[in-house]
Amino acid sequence: MVNFNGTLISDNEVQLSTKNRAFKYGDAIFETIKVTNGKVVFIEDHYFRLMASMRMLRMKIPMKFTLEFLQEEILKLTRELPSSSIYRVRLTVYRKDGGLYTPVTNEVDYIIEGAPLEVIKKEVYKIDIYKDFYNYSGLLSTVKTTNRMLNTLAAVFAEENDLDNCILLNERKGVVEAINGNLFIIKGNVVKTPALTEGCIKGIIRKKVIEIIEKHPKYTIEETTISPFEIQKADEVFITNAIIGVQSVTNYRKKEFVTEITDKIKSSLQLAIVTG
Repeated sequence: MVNFNGTLISDNEVQLSTKNRAFKYGDAIFETIKVTNGKVVFIEDHYFRLMASMRMLRMKIPMKFTLEFLQEEILKLTRELPSSSIYRVRLTVYRKDGGLYTPVTNEVDYIIEGAPLEVIKKEVYKIDIYKDFYNYSGLLSTVKTTNRMLNTLAAVFAEENDLDNCILLNERKGVVEAINGNLFIIKGNVVKTPALTEGCIKGIIRKKVIEIIEKHPKYTIEETTISPFEIQKADEVFITNAIIGVQSVTNYRKKEFVTEITDKIKSSLQLAIVTG
């Protein structure tokens, strides 16, 4: 079951033409959203990021695209899915069919997919660097478009090398992010994450973790340039995304990390999810 432009239909009833711009040009953006106990987690942050992305990509925002409307469209779908306390939802917005590189219209269609979710956090989590291709720095890289070829190739590399994730680099060989989330490193009382100017996704949980650390008197957060060498020297490393929240990294090559501060951040984030 999916929500296709406001209508609930079965998966096999969805028909996308050969002129679909998401398929032909990656002319689409998406939000991956968690729904917990009937609540759309951090809906405001997802909504404002979606609106900012649509404006950046010159998509025409429908008048009905209010926060309340999109929240209800998500819940309308999850209420019809198999019963679960947690759902993974993907909202994709794409320019309507037609045109070559130049679209015939900037109006949009949308589709919402969802499924019950069982979050499994691994106790051992191994990462390494993916070096074959770069994630180029710049504002466009901060937008969650459907052009995820680099992430796909890195995921294939990770699977072939018995890794749980890979670190993506930019053209300056600076750390950008993980395949499926933002990256944080901890050394002493300083927590670092790549700045948006490095080309990382403007992650929702990234934003929440930064807010958590900013409020803590003991720790300092830096949005900055990070070299792969700094990962090797870090005390702790973790990855964030909207579904898993915070995932501790235990191994990078021969380096093993502790998870003491990361565990505290996990607890603070969970509190923000419940109360936010």
